[in-house]
Amino acid sequence: MANNSYSGVKNSMVEANHDGEFGCTLNELRALMELRGAEAIGKIGDSYEDTQGLCHRLKTSPTDGLSGQPGDIEKRKTVFGENVIPPKKAKTFLQLVWEALQDVTLIILEVAAIVSLGLSFYRPPDAEREPLTHSSTGGAEDENESEAGWIEGAAILLSVICVVLVTAFNDWSKEKQFRGLQSRIEQEQKFTVVRAGQVIQIPVAEIVVGDVAQVKYGDLLPTDGVLIQGNDLKIDESSLTGESDLVKKTQQKDPMLLSGTHVMEGSGKMLVTAVGVNSQTGIIFTLLGTSEDDDEDEEEKKKEKEEKKKQRKTKAQDGAAMEMQPLNSDEGGDAEEKKKTGPPKKEKSVLQGKLTKLAVQIGKAGLVMSAITVLILVVLFVVDTFWIQNLPWVKDCTPIYIQFFVKFFIIGVTVLVVAVPEGLPLAVTISLAYSVKKMMKDNNLVRHLDACETMGNATAICSDKTGTLTMNRMTVVQAFIAEKHYKKVPEPENIPASILDILILGIAVNCAYTTKIMSPEKEGGLPRQVGNKTECALLGFSTDLKRDYQAIRNEIPEEKLHKVYTFNSVRKSMSTVLKLADGSYRMFSKGASEILLKKCYKILTANGEAKVFRPRDRDDMVKKVIEPMASEGLRTICLAYRDFPVSEGEPDWDNENDILSGLTCLSVVGIEDPVRPEVPDAIKQCQRAGITVRMVTGDNINTARAIASKCGILLPGDDFICLEGKEFNRRIRNEKGEIEQERIDKIWPKLRVLARSSPTDKHTLVKGIIDSTVIEQRQVVAVTGDGTNDGPALKKADVGFAMGIAGTDVAKEASDIILTDDNFSSIVKAVMWGRNVYDSISKFLQFQLTVNVVAVIVAFTGACITQDSPLKAVQMLWVNLIMDTFASLALATEPPTEALLLRKPYGRNKPLISRTMMKNILGQGVFQLIIIFTLLFAGEKIFDIDSGRNTPLHAPPSEHYTIVFNTFVLMQLFNEINARKIHGERNVFEGIFNNLIFCSIVFGTFIIQIVIVQFGGKPFSCVALSIDQWLWCTFLGFGSLLWGQVISTIPTSRLKFLKSAGHGTQKEEIPDEELDELEDNEEIDHAERELRRGQILWFRGLNRIQTQIRVVNAFRSSVSLYEGMEKPESRSSIHNFMNHPEFRIEDSEPHIPLIDDTDAEDDAPTKRNSASPRNNNNAVESINHLLPEGPKSGTPSAPGSPLHSLETSL
Repeated sequence: MANNSYSGVKNSMVEANHDGEFGCTLNELRALMELRGAEAIGKIGDSYEDTQGLCHRLKTSPTDGLSGQPGDIEKRKTVFGENVIPPKKAKTFLQLVWEALQDVTLIILEVAAIVSLGLSFYRPPDAEREPLTHSSTGGAEDENESEAGWIEGAAILLSVICVVLVTAFNDWSKEKQFRGLQSRIEQEQKFTVVRAGQVIQIPVAEIVVGDVAQVKYGDLLPTDGVLIQGNDLKIDESSLTGESDLVKKTQQKDPMLLSGTHVMEGSGKMLVTAVGVNSQTGIIFTLLGTSEDDDEDEEEKKKEKEEKKKQRKTKAQDGAAMEMQPLNSDEGGDAEEKKKTGPPKKEKSVLQGKLTKLAVQIGKAGLVMSAITVLILVVLFVVDTFWIQNLPWVKDCTPIYIQFFVKFFIIGVTVLVVAVPEGLPLAVTISLAYSVKKMMKDNNLVRHLDACETMGNATAICSDKTGTLTMNRMTVVQAFIAEKHYKKVPEPENIPASILDILILGIAVNCAYTTKIMSPEKEGGLPRQVGNKTECALLGFSTDLKRDYQAIRNEIPEEKLHKVYTFNSVRKSMSTVLKLADGSYRMFSKGASEILLKKCYKILTANGEAKVFRPRDRDDMVKKVIEPMASEGLRTICLAYRDFPVSEGEPDWDNENDILSGLTCLSVVGIEDPVRPEVPDAIKQCQRAGITVRMVTGDNINTARAIASKCGILLPGDDFICLEGKEFNRRIRNEKGEIEQERIDKIWPKLRVLARSSPTDKHTLVKGIIDSTVIEQRQVVAVTGDGTNDGPALKKADVGFAMGIAGTDVAKEASDIILTDDNFSSIVKAVMWGRNVYDSISKFLQFQLTVNVVAVIVAFTGACITQDSPLKAVQMLWVNLIMDTFASLALATEPPTEALLLRKPYGRNKPLISRTMMKNILGQGVFQLIIIFTLLFAGEKIFDIDSGRNTPLHAPPSEHYTIVFNTFVLMQLFNEINARKIHGERNVFEGIFNNLIFCSIVFGTFIIQIVIVQFGGKPFSCVALSIDQWLWCTFLGFGSLLWGQVISTIPTSRLKFLKSAGHGTQKEEIPDEELDELEDNEEIDHAERELRRGQILWFRGLNRIQTQIRVVNAFRSSVSLYEGMEKPESRSSIHNFMNHPEFRIEDSEPHIPLIDDTDAEDDAPTKRNSASPRNNNNAVESINHLLPEGPKSGTPSAPGSPLHSLETSL
C-alpha cells in the first residue's frame, strides 16, 4: 500500500510542475476513466470538445501516435506514471526459516529438547552422597557422564536447525526459479501500438499515456483508454463489473476501454489515458493493499508485476486476503479457496489428491505408534522402578524421574518424525520444479505446476488442426473464379479485369488492417506473415496476382471504412462496408464457403456479369469445386460482395441477417496449410503410449478428414467416425434439446474428427469425455486451443495447452501450459515429462515407505523390549534428513527416457503404490528388520563386543548400537539404488550415471555417515568402528541390492495378499447428502476452515507445494466467463452458471472443509460429475432455457455494491 500511495504523492507533486506540458493532469484523466457511457461522452465534450481534442491535449496524433522519442516517453512516464504495478516484496530467507519452524513435529521436538536440556543441568542435592542405587536410574554414572547429559538436547536442537535451514533453502531456491519463470512470461507480454506512424509491438510495461494502441479480438487490455476508432468492438468487462454480457463500444455511445477487460469481438484503436496504478485495475489493486495475491491479476497484461504477488506464499494470513474471501464468493467464488488447493482451475490435481490422502494415512499411523511407544516406555519404567524394585519416590530425585519421562517423550516424538513423510511434498515440488525448468527447453511453458504431472496421466488429446497439426503458414493454391476452376494460382491476364479489380479491392479492405505480408527476414526466405494466417493467404493471393493491396489500404485508411462486421465463431464470416462516391454502399464478405454460398443469389460469370445462382447450382458447385478441394486437405473460403444502391436508402446496419444476404459470389479459393513434418511421428508415439488423439476443428469435414489421414489420426481400415458439429449435436441431445451423457458415451469412444465445430461443441465433447464412466479407466483429457472461444474448453480440460505464437491472450489465460512453438510434438514431450514426474514420486515413495516402516518398527519394538530406542533421537533425525530431503532430491531428478512412452497411461484411479512397489517395500522391510533385530539381540555375540542393551540414562555410546545404526543407514543407501526402478526391472543401475545429482547425493551421504560414526561421538551416540566392523556393515547394506534381485524374481501375480495403496477416491464414495451440503456451504466458511485446516500437520507440507504452484497461477480468469459466450442467445448472465447445480458443485468441491475425511475431497477430480451425470452436460444448454429469468437470477450479494461488482470475478 505504501508503494502506491507514495507513487500517488510523487505523481501529484510532479504534476504541478508539468501542468504546462500537457493539457490535462493525471487526476483529471483518472476522474474521466471512472465515468461510463453518456456521462463519459458528456465529460469529454465539456472538457476537450471531442477525442481529437483529448489527443491534442496529450500531444499525440490519432493516426500517427507518439513520436517515440526517448525524451518524450520518459517525460510521460514521470508525469503519468509507468505501466507497472509495484510487486510485493519477495519473502526473505529469515521469513522462510520462520515458516519452516512452524512445523508441528519440529515444535514438539524443540520443546522436548529444551526441557531435556534444562533438566540435564539439574543436580539432585544428595545425588553424589547417596547414589541412586536402582540400575535403571543409572547408578553407574560417573561425573563426566552426567555432565554430558546436555549433549542430547543440544544435538536435537542442532538437527532441528539443520532440517529448518534445508527446508527454507529449498523454498527460497524454488521461489527464485519461479520469479525467473515469471519474468520470462512478463517479457513475452507485448502489445501493438502506433508510434511515428509505424505499427510496432512493445512490451506492455513500455506503454505510456498518449500512446495510440491497436486492439483486436482476443486481446487483454493492458491499460485504460478512450476509443478513437472501432469496428464492431465488443468487450467482456466481467472481470471488473461481474456482468457477463458483452459491452458494445462505439465512439458515440461508450468509448471507455478499461484495463483487464477482454476484447471478444472486433477491432479498433484506443488512446491510452491511464496506466499502472492509475488504471482501473491498478486502483483496485491499490485498494486491496499493494495488490494482494488475489486472482484478479487475471486482470492484467500487467500480469507483469502482478504475478509476483501471486507468488507469495502467503497462507492468506494477511488482512487483504481475508478481506477478499467474502468478495470472491458468488461468481468468482473459487478464487481464494482454490488457491489453497492448487491452481484455481481444477479441483486438486490427481497426484496431489492421492498424496494428501496417503500422507494423512501414514501420519495417523505414525501418531498412533509414537503414542503407544511413549505409553509402553513410561509404564515399563514405573512398574520396574516402583513396583518390582519397590523403591520409594524420593522427592529430590523427581527431576531425574522427569528426565526419564522427557527421554521417553523424545523417543516417541522421534518415531513420529520418522513416520511422517514430510519429504513427500518436497519430492513433489522438487520433481515438478525440475521438470518445469527442463520443459522450457522443450517449448513447454508451464503455468500451473500440477499440469505437468496431470499430463503424464492423459488418456486423450483433443487437438486443433490449424497451427498445431499444420504449419499455420497458409497459401492459396487453387481458385474458382469466373466459372473456371484453376488447379494453381491463375495468371492475372486470364481473369476479367472488372472481376479482378473487385476481388483485389475486397481482399485489401476486408482483411484486418493489422494483418500484412512483410518482406522476409533473411534473403531468399519466405515472406513473413503477420496477423491472421487465413487473411495472410488472401493478401498473398493478391500479391501473386501482381496487385499491391497496400496501395488500396493507403487510399482507404481504416477510419474510412463505413462499418465492419468482424469475424466471430457464430458468424463464421467477416464483412466490411465501404461508402462509394455516389452515396451508395458496397459490402465485401469472406467466410467459410458452405456458409457464405447459402447467402449468395448471384455469381460472376466469365464476361464479368452477374448471373442468378440457384440452390441447384450451389449443390453443383459444392460437388465439383468445394469437395474436391477439401478432399485434398484445402480450407475453402468464399469471397463475395453486395451493392446497396442509393435508391434503397440507408440500410439498417444492425439487422445483420438482412444485410448479409443477397450476395454475389466472386470466387472460392482453396487454402493449403501443410501438415508439420514431425506431427505424424508424434501422433504415432501418442497412440503407442495409449493416448487417443482427436482432431476438433472449425474446417469442413472433407478438409478435416484429409488432414487427419495425413497425420495418422485416421488410419485406413479403422472403423472410427468423423462428425460435423451439427450432426454431433443432433446425436447427443434428447427430444427436449438437452445433452445426455449416455448419448455422448455412445459417440466419443469412436469419434476421431469433429469438424465445423463451435467452441460450445468442443467444450461439450471435452466435458462429456471427462465425465464419462463407460470405460473402466476414467479419462484424463488434454486440449489445445488458440482462439478466444477456446477458453471454456481449455478451462474444462484437465490440461489446457495454448499456442504461444498464434494464441490470443484469452486462450493463454485459460490454459495450463503454453506451447512456445505451437507444435504438437511438444505435447508428446509434455507427456513424457508428466509420466516422469509421476514415476519419480513413486520411486521416492517406494524408498521412503521402506525406511518409515523399518524405523518405526525398530524404535517401537526396541523400546518395548529394551526400554530404550536402539536408534537415538539425533540418529533418527539424520535418517529422516537423508531419506526425506536428500532422497527426494536424488530420486525426483531422474531424467525421462523414451521407454516412458511405451506404457499405457495410469489414469485417474491408478493407485500411487502399485502391487509391485508394495512387494518391494515389504520385501526390503522384512530383510532390513531381520538384519537389525539379529544385530540388536545377537550382535554382541557375533562381533564379540559389550551389549548396548539396558544401559543407564547417560551411559556413553556403545559399539553395539553404533553398528546397528551404521548398518541401518547403509541398508537405506543401497536400497536407494533399488528404488530407482518401480516396475520390477532387474537392472537397477541402468542410466545411473546420467543422473549426476543422484550419484553425488548417494556418495555424499556415505561420506557424511563415515564422519558421523567416526567422529560423531556423544551427540550422535556413536563410537568409532574398526575397519572389520565397517566392512561387515557395508556387506550387510549391500545385501539389500542382492535381496532386491531375489524379490524381483517373485512374480507379483502370485502374491494375492498384496494391496495397492494411495488410490484416489471414487465419486461414488461421497453420499448425496454430503454433496448437497457442499452446494449450500457459503464460501466464507470454507475460507475460514481452510485457514484452520492449513495448520494441521500433514497439510502443511501439501500447502507448501500449493502455494508455490500459485505463482504460476498468475493470469487466472474468472470462473466461467467464456462459458456461454459462443451463442448470442446463451449470453445470459454469468449467474446462471453459478446457480446451475453443475457449476456450483464443481466450485464447492475443492474447498470441502473436512480434515480427516480427506476421502471426500481428495480425489475431487474424479467427481467432476455431480450427483446426476445426466444433468451435467446441460450446463450450457440449460442456460438457454434459463434465459427468460436470466437477469433475475442475480447474485446473492448486493449486485449494486461497487465492491461486489469489482470483485465478483477476481
